[in-house]
Amino acid sequence: MGLAVTRQTWTNLGVAGLALVAVISSYLAFRAYGTADAPHGTVRQFVVQATLVRFPDAVVVLGDSIVELSTLPRSLCGHAIVNAGIGGTSTTSELDEMLARALNGHRAAMIILALGTNDAGVGRSKEAFASNYSGLLRRLSTLAARLVVVGIPLAEGDQDRNALINEYNAILPDIAKKGGAEFVPLPAMPPRHTLDSLHLDAAGYEIWDEAILRGAAKVCEPGSSLADDKPG
Repeated sequence: MGLAVTRQTWTNLGVAGLALVAVISSYLAFRAYGTADAPHGTVRQFVVQATLVRFPDAVVVLGDSIVELSTLPRSLCGHAIVNAGIGGTSTTSELDEMLARALNGHRAAMIILALGTNDAGVGRSKEAFASNYSGLLRRLSTLAARLVVVGIPLAEGDQDRNALINEYNAILPDIAKKGGAEFVPLPAMPPRHTLDSLHLDAAGYEIWDEAILRGAAKVCEPGSSLADDKPG
């Protein structure tokens, strides 16, 4: 009798312990994602993951705050367009690991990579940028049917940053080709195209959006390997 009671007691304690763990986990998740104190990057990762749960076969636009601040269409020829921009990121920010977690075993229809402004901001050499970008493309190739690389917009009035951005843009077509990606150049911007010398204004985004959508339209091409392509 005493042994049976003891076993039942331990069973009850175990169930209670599991319930407590679940409550604590839920609380920590709420603390991480549901408050104004959460780090911005953590919140953005959660938003990207929550969106891709609903649209796993998406065109994912991956990059920094220039991507994050964009207002692209919601879909293109049957594929959702998911904004996976996270402010402050660069080629060393492990964006591939974030996206792999968000996709949770699925493959995106396409990943469009628009990255490099922050690499130039920290003075990353052309050689280091090329190595980092190539490695990132290689890892991203396992997560999508197609890859697209987009050119980097120049800043306004920042000669040092722009000198590096020009070097990056010069090597991006070759990086894209070696990584099995399409390259979409970014046309020249008007003299005034930013809000703060770095982030694009309406005129800048008109050009940037067109370049992104030109790359994304590849997902709609006849004869695509994507079985569920539908006319837009």
